[in-house]
Amino acid sequence: MNANNKNKVIVLSDHALSTSGVGTQTRHLINGLLEKNKWTFRQFGAALKHASYETTVVNDDFIIKPIDGFGSPEMIRVALATEKPDALFIFTDPRFFIWLFEIEDEVHQICPIAWWHVWDNYPFPEYNSSLYQSTDLINCHSHLTYSMISEKFPEKTNFVPHSVPDDMFFKLDKDNIKNIKSQVLGPENVDKFVAIWINRNAKRKRPSDLLEAWRIFMEKLKKEHGHQDALLIMHTDPMDQEGPNLFMVSEMLGVRDSVFFSNDRLEFDKMNALYNISDCCINVSYAEGFGLSTLESMMTGTPIVAVKTGGLTRQVIDHRDGSENGAALDVDLRTLVGSQSVPYIYEDYASNENIARGIMKIHDLTEEESESLSKKVLSYVESEFSYQNTIDSWDRDLDNLIQNWEEKYERWKIYNV
Repeated sequence: MNANNKNKVIVLSDHALSTSGVGTQTRHLINGLLEKNKWTFRQFGAALKHASYETTVVNDDFIIKPIDGFGSPEMIRVALATEKPDALFIFTDPRFFIWLFEIEDEVHQICPIAWWHVWDNYPFPEYNSSLYQSTDLINCHSHLTYSMISEKFPEKTNFVPHSVPDDMFFKLDKDNIKNIKSQVLGPENVDKFVAIWINRNAKRKRPSDLLEAWRIFMEKLKKEHGHQDALLIMHTDPMDQEGPNLFMVSEMLGVRDSVFFSNDRLEFDKMNALYNISDCCINVSYAEGFGLSTLESMMTGTPIVAVKTGGLTRQVIDHRDGSENGAALDVDLRTLVGSQSVPYIYEDYASNENIARGIMKIHDLTEEESESLSKKVLSYVESEFSYQNTIDSWDRDLDNLIQNWEEKYERWKIYNV
């Protein structure tokens, strides 16, 4: 413990003031732990490029140094020598931190390594075993990840899901929702069924497939109900270089008039409004470690349409009784893929027809069924994704790690054979 009687933690993750999922979760975690008045944080805030490289002093116990990428051995060596931290906390894909694991013996001269970890899918990544062995605490924010890793490393693996402060996303009253809906979507759309999709326009998120599923849904809507009073909000950049031109895709599919593109970066209160004016939130990624937009949606009482893959499974399926928090989409196709750095992993696909059926399931709910589902979703989030529980878990686990890691740490041994 440092001179000010607070445990000092060096953090390596996305810049905590950025809008990325990793960045916002880092910020929520640090802010929550600061409330305990026993922690102090020094973050190397990662990004491809920063507008400014000035050190940001959020407060005396939360200081951020912007860096390009995720750092280097030289950077961490200097930080370990000057800051003398009680723990090093990492949070993102391990591929960004191979250099850190290569010098883990140097880190362990000073402090333990804690990791908020996720792995998208089976099979167990045997090629990561040396990384897990080099880490002293592995808190998994997906239950699927926890199931895989705890089987091999039960003594240091816990399930600590992502969570969001309770006052950030919440249900609004009906009159407020109607007024916002009119302002955002126009008076002519107030009575329409609204679905929302919030993701980066990138291949993994399947934006074009979603648009085709929306076309199938709209055709069924016309056939079965005699109208097409529905609108899809896509909160993304339609021209993102990582994905397709969604303007042209929606025009080609003939659904451009029923798709509302929202491509501005919005503050949390405006995002809360978007969730509230929606009847469901959709995530059909073929690989999804957690899925923050669906969690945020459920915090407003808005049910989700999601594939039963990765971290989405425990959101869309109530693990206590097997019921659904919206429409749980079966995996119709599983493919085994890989690369030189990730030799093998499954990708899970729901068919576009299956996605359309899931959206229709929510559309066809009666008002009474819809209200009942909304209450169920709110109750589930409060029970299973409590922000305070996440903070308390990390507080307990980090404390225990700092107190006991040295007696448990085993250095690598080299044998002559």
